[in-house]
Amino acid sequence: MAPLRLTLACGAYDRMVPLATGEVRPRGIDLNFLEVHHPRDIFDRMVAHQEFDVSELSASEFITRYVAGDRSFVAIPVFPSRAFRHSFIAVNSNNIKKPGDLNGKRIGVQLYTMTAAVWQRGLLQHEYGVDLGTIEWVEGMMEKPGSHGKPSALPPLKPVRITANKANKSLSELLEDGDIDATIGADPPACLGKAQHIRRLFPDFHRVEREYYQETGIFPIMHLIAIRRDVYEQNKFIASSIFEAMNDSKELARKRMSYTTALRYMLPWLPEALDEIQNVFGGDCWPYGVDENRKTLESLIKYLHEQLMIDRLVTVDELFVPVNLTRFKLNLNDSLP
Repeated sequence: MAPLRLTLACGAYDRMVPLATGEVRPRGIDLNFLEVHHPRDIFDRMVAHQEFDVSELSASEFITRYVAGDRSFVAIPVFPSRAFRHSFIAVNSNNIKKPGDLNGKRIGVQLYTMTAAVWQRGLLQHEYGVDLGTIEWVEGMMEKPGSHGKPSALPPLKPVRITANKANKSLSELLEDGDIDATIGADPPACLGKAQHIRRLFPDFHRVEREYYQETGIFPIMHLIAIRRDVYEQNKFIASSIFEAMNDSKELARKRMSYTTALRYMLPWLPEALDEIQNVFGGDCWPYGVDENRKTLESLIKYLHEQLMIDRLVTVDELFVPVNLTRFKLNLNDSLP
């Protein structure tokens, strides 16, 4: 039987490169890897028009749609994008000295419902006692006027103080000019590092984020892999096949990252980073699978519920279709670098 032709839209992350080049191939699938640079473009095209068979997708967007009864997609527990988000919170240091000073202020955010912002609001509330209900959220693009993409994200279930940025300024310019007091989201503002009064809320973010992980066990998940339900229902084997291939691709990338005779990445202190990954995470900082990520996913669900984006707490298990690893020993290209 000829392999099933599928198109996957995803960023060309290091963990996806062996899959993108065809070095790792999902069994029974002829995969067309479509690299799309900006995740928002993928989300908008997948959710609004179902342009791809498979894609990376905002975790918050998938969960909110699932809980609202939209079953257009199924998910597998592969997480192409993760990031600690403390370092992405920028503030006007004339007004904001500590997290509690954010109460009652105006904060810019690219999209209220974006996963990065959900995590940032959750940590500000739970780790630092910020009262989210007192804040006005100003939505817009970080680096130019206008809205952040053409999202089809569902709005909050109850009124939240969200204002669209109608000024002829970017969120970065609003922050620099004192029109808003801080920004959160998936990108830092351009004025950070240029304007003296714009600083990170957590200047020593490396230490703060490491301690956050050590205390909570959470390395925030941003994106998951979604499959169109109609494609999945006709070919259920593809969930395990894609999961297996993506896991193999990630493991090959991890192995090659550790080859330090000639640095694979433009990170001068990569050996130090590898040592820290081993010491803090025990080796694999990017696990796939439900059980391996249960605590992180449960926290995301909790934050979505608290932030009025879902009306009930769903279980982690119901969000993902079953997957199995059929190969117990990786048969990967061991050539390095």
